[in-house]
Amino acid sequence: MCGANAAAVIGEEHGVGDVRTGTPIRTGRREAVADATLIERSWLEPERFADVFDRHYGGVHGFVARRLGAGLADDLAAETFLIAFDRRRGYDPAYADARPWLYGIASNLVARHRRAEMRRYRALARAAGGHPAEDGDVAGRLDAEALRGRLAAALAETADRDREVLLLVAWAQLTPEEAARALGIPAGTARSRLHRARRIARAALADVAPDITGEDP
Repeated sequence: MCGANAAAVIGEEHGVGDVRTGTPIRTGRREAVADATLIERSWLEPERFADVFDRHYGGVHGFVARRLGAGLADDLAAETFLIAFDRRRGYDPAYADARPWLYGIASNLVARHRRAEMRRYRALARAAGGHPAEDGDVAGRLDAEALRGRLAAALAETADRDREVLLLVAWAQLTPEEAARALGIPAGTARSRLHRARRIARAALADVAPDITGEDP
């Protein structure tokens, strides 16, 4: 939750690949099949859903682990795909990329552990404080810890609904429109929540990382 992660939280742009646009994913000379096609095929051939799992489990697990820690992430990531498998016939194949759907399920599961998430952010914020000044590599490490602590504190202070949109954009690498679809809210509402959350994060980082603060694109 420092460096590039800080830039993502406050609104710096970063590449996400063709999968976001719904165009085929290029992997070398081969083109991967769209998520929607795999899900549609799994309606009659359930084993095809394993390809969706293989493609997205790591990302979903990482998203949950950042918020709740590795222990809960193992269970909740697995549950995300169990729920998705059970609901796969309701998936709209008009959306080639299944990430908003999957991260929406994961976000709902994380919401059941809100207190644990807040404890994690507050613990990270406390752990980053109170270090004496140092030189060289140690100073660089402490600066990174301070940045991480400020971000964690800002996340703890952000309203739940605003933080949800922020983390879907920053950590799941969804667009605001995709985050809106994941949460079942209008796109304009998602953009407003994202703006509020980024404003809090920027204020928290203004004096420790002025070079990565700025306006929303």
